[in-house]
Amino acid sequence: MTPERNIKINPAGNDERARSLIALIDNLIEIVNEENVELAKGLPASRLKQVDEKNRLATLFEQCVAEAVGKTANLNVQDRVLREQLMDRILKLRVAMDENVMRLRAAIDASNRRIEAIMQAIREQIANVSPYGAGGRRVASAMSYGTNVRA
Repeated sequence: MTPERNIKINPAGNDERARSLIALIDNLIEIVNEENVELAKGLPASRLKQVDEKNRLATLFEQCVAEAVGKTANLNVQDRVLREQLMDRILKLRVAMDENVMRLRAAIDASNRRIEAIMQAIREQIANVSPYGAGGRRVASAMSYGTNVRA
């Protein structure tokens, strides 16, 4: 027998692990929904205060899932209601994350448009004050002379 088969599974421990996972998912859903509200307001993704906490919770969630999948923790929830709550939370998290991905992509696109608009304005400003024409030859200097000179 392998050592894994000798481990006795404690159903109460699995239920407690499921409750902890549900609490973690609830926190993650709350943070993601807050971020989605901020993104809906048009704030750039880089200015969101939820990013660090979302990343921390997501890392914890990934670790829990990896443990369950890697069979270091068997998440066989005996309580049917608790199992349904866990599945419900996972579905809600998926919906929130799908919206989050959509809103983050929109925020990135908006940031790219802002950057492009700024770069275009800079290119136009440089072109207007450049001493060289389109052919590469020096053109008459573009100087501004004031007409309101006091002696």
